[in-house]
Amino acid sequence: MTSAATRPADDWWRSAVVYQVYPRSFADANGDGTGDVNGIRARLPYLADLGIDAIWISPWYPSPLLDGGYDVSDYRGINPDFGTLADADALIAEAHTLGIRILIDLVPNHCSWEHPWFKAALAAGKGSPERDLFWFRDGKPGGLPPTNWPAAFGGGAWQQIEDGQWYLHLFDISQPDWNWDHPKVIEEFDAILRFWFDRGIDGFRIDVADSMAKDPALPDVPLHNGQPTREKYVGNPTYDQPGVHTIHQRWRTIADEYADTPLGPRVFVAEAWLSPAERLAQYVRPNELHSAFNFDVLQCAWDAKELREVIDHTTDNLWAVGAPATWVLSNHDTIRHRTRYGRDQRDALEGAGVVPTDLELGRRRARAAALLELALPGGAYIYQGDELGLPEVEDLPEEVLDDPVWERSGHTARGRDGCRVPIPWSGTEPPFGFGTGAGQPWLPQPANWSSLTAEAQASVPDSHLNLYKAALRIRRSTEALGEGRLIWDEDTPASVLSFTRSPNFRCLTNLSDTPIPLPTHNQVLLTSQPLTDGQLPTDTTAWLEL
Repeated sequence: MTSAATRPADDWWRSAVVYQVYPRSFADANGDGTGDVNGIRARLPYLADLGIDAIWISPWYPSPLLDGGYDVSDYRGINPDFGTLADADALIAEAHTLGIRILIDLVPNHCSWEHPWFKAALAAGKGSPERDLFWFRDGKPGGLPPTNWPAAFGGGAWQQIEDGQWYLHLFDISQPDWNWDHPKVIEEFDAILRFWFDRGIDGFRIDVADSMAKDPALPDVPLHNGQPTREKYVGNPTYDQPGVHTIHQRWRTIADEYADTPLGPRVFVAEAWLSPAERLAQYVRPNELHSAFNFDVLQCAWDAKELREVIDHTTDNLWAVGAPATWVLSNHDTIRHRTRYGRDQRDALEGAGVVPTDLELGRRRARAAALLELALPGGAYIYQGDELGLPEVEDLPEEVLDDPVWERSGHTARGRDGCRVPIPWSGTEPPFGFGTGAGQPWLPQPANWSSLTAEAQASVPDSHLNLYKAALRIRRSTEALGEGRLIWDEDTPASVLSFTRSPNFRCLTNLSDTPIPLPTHNQVLLTSQPLTDGQLPTDTTAWLEL
């Protein structure tokens, strides 16, 4: 029998468990309050012990950090706040020694307004070749922008400059969009991919992978309640345009050039917030990207019927094009799922002080959701701190809020800083071992996080951290888990998710209001909460060997 640990190396990405590191908030090796590459290096033994297969590192490039590093000023360097290229090379080598692969972010839709090419475009003037690399346009009569397109972080997507022209920024004003119709942009990103592949990275997470191509006719978007719609409807001029697939096919060809190296295939995972799954499946056809985050489960209610529909719809459409599903519960853009699951209503971004939250209920459901996620066919992503059961920090002082959403919304939306608070590693008070000494990190940590540190949880058998360790250990050694198929079991109530995976594995998640008896089994491999008189409590997942 072939175990998960001995599957062919070239299949690693189809079932990988990938840990997302937001470098600014992971670990600070030099004590300046900002996480860095050497902090990641120092915590590699922790990640190896956790049992993950790969690390995805959010942008580590030189950047003004006006959008957490997603405003890139140099795609071939490391932000001096985070370290050096030599530090990155050492991290890659040390991770590989531990059997951990490294994925990094690629931000191809836009750069920083500090990027040399954009600064040259501003200086060159109207009609210049330098401006052709971006979306510079004249406005409409009456001083109006070229279109009514909205920006993702609030306000309009066009910014006027001194000579009267406007430039496009689908996100923050500091993030001008590249013109992917220009061959120089295409060739530049070819070179960027090869630069990092040659340094040994194993793949890229593609930021907003559905956004690079624009409709050159620049049509307005429809209005919704009197405002330009933000919906990614079919035909939206800024998202999911056919041209993105040509770009991805070109990148796949480059990645495949490295397939026969000792590291095995270099891979891509797409961030594309697209529904239904039929649209997402177009991004993971055999000649395009390898995988894509499934955000439908992240946005789904804690409801058996809804979850089953989303799981079926996702797997059916991705399997149809030969791609694995890639599951995710939280990331650096969303409210942490412990908080989300502690609410009667879902809220993808906001809710601080408005939506009542039961964090103990959220903890139970987060544990159950973790085992459900890790039992589903395909790969899974863990956002840093998920394994510690961290909640969203929703009471950050306004003066420390750093997310551009806060400014672009006119201080009406607090943004995403609450899920980016630095990780608590050890000790009984801030900075909880995040950095050396007593210096405080760039975002303040709650004073009551002492029980959530990795150190505190390590010695507690049923802690959140040890649940993840146990789950990943079982997943790695169990043939039924990872890539494959599932069969729904029809011998349980409608409010219970239950499926079987071959050979001899069954997962049950009780979303009903009462405990349920376990079906016939050989042994209980793991449960997210202790059984009650041999029954599975509500908001609990069990893994069974049949």
